[in-house]
Amino acid sequence: MRCPFCGNIDTQVKDSRPAEDHVSIRRRRFCPACGGRFTTYERVQLRDLVVIKTSGKREDFDRDKLERSIRISMQKRPIDPERIDQMISGIVRRLESMGETDIGSKQIGEIVMEALARIDTVAYVRFASVYKNFQAADDFDKFVQELRPDHPVEEE
Repeated sequence: MRCPFCGNIDTQVKDSRPAEDHVSIRRRRFCPACGGRFTTYERVQLRDLVVIKTSGKREDFDRDKLERSIRISMQKRPIDPERIDQMISGIVRRLESMGETDIGSKQIGEIVMEALARIDTVAYVRFASVYKNFQAADDFDKFVQELRPDHPVEEE
């Protein structure tokens, strides 16, 4: 593993243990060249996934990108970080077990929204505002009205 401080490729593992989510290994590493210490995480990857964007562009699936977008939607929400990690791992497992290597970005977005809706409605609306590209306050209002079964959406 390359040292993030000096670039040396000869680093040593000092400690390995299961991470808190129990789906990855946490490794403490040491660089003998610069004395730097850093942590890496290792996790099982069942298959290499490719995301098909709405433009048709293809890019490798990036778990970190998924995690960033979910964590942004959950900022300052009273949700245990371990629960967020479990949700993200569950989404990735679901994507990997679909049997397809090519997955549409819309399909990923729907799976994320489904998971967020079960955990926190504010995070769900935040994520939806980006995913569904809300342009005005009316877009939020219509979306939130759909969440309330006792208040039907008014037609214009």
